[in-house]
Amino acid sequence: MALFDVAADAYVQFMGRFSAPLAAPFADIALAGVGASGRVLDVGCGPGILTFELVKRQGETNVSAVDPVEGFVQATASSYPAADVRRATAEDLPFPDETFGATLAQLVVHFMSDPVAGVGEMARVTASGGRVSACVWDHAGGTGALSAFWRVVQRCDPEAEGEEALPGSWEGDLTRMFTDAGLREVTETLLTVSLDFATFEDWWEPFNLAVGPAGAYVRSLNQIERAGLVSALREEYGGGPMTIQASAWTATGLV
Repeated sequence: MALFDVAADAYVQFMGRFSAPLAAPFADIALAGVGASGRVLDVGCGPGILTFELVKRQGETNVSAVDPVEGFVQATASSYPAADVRRATAEDLPFPDETFGATLAQLVVHFMSDPVAGVGEMARVTASGGRVSACVWDHAGGTGALSAFWRVVQRCDPEAEGEEALPGSWEGDLTRMFTDAGLREVTETLLTVSLDFATFEDWWEPFNLAVGPAGAYVRSLNQIERAGLVSALREEYGGGPMTIQASAWTATGLV
């Protein structure tokens, strides 16, 4: 998770602008059938973007959250002091069996060291009949939040590795993981959100914050290479206003 060992504010500025509008429709699916007093767990909570949505629906005392990045844990715990926020990885959750009515992982599975093991742990801490859910941007299908960026990058630099090979990034792969982890009645859907930017700069500037694979790629460029990439992106998308649509594969299974 070193790609995300950044300041909480940097993550919010870069990926939070897409993950925030995704949180509500994801929670609609993941919490279906979970009562208002049901306990829920946010796995890989980051600085608390999905946690915010869960707190609104379930109340702080019914929400737990984990993340391996200490700065994210501190940020989420500070925002939601009545929630149970801990530092932990998805593959080793610090909770007893059958603790939660629903366990969720938003934009996390593809960065787990062992996705099937991580989903299996999510299932372990979820009560029988409870729901385990995860979502991942449609990187392989070319409709993810950063797909537009990577298309231009790979046109300029054919050797650049995008995110299209990350686990769960194509149709059916989350279902495979969930099935391998022992979940039943797995369903998969594609959620789409959109975000408007007044100018090209509003969209581009957060790429310089070194968040995730895209940010790491931008950080690796020298000044001339970065200027060339910016020029190519601006030529592709203009100076604004611009609208980016982003789709994520979402899977839910029963324990």
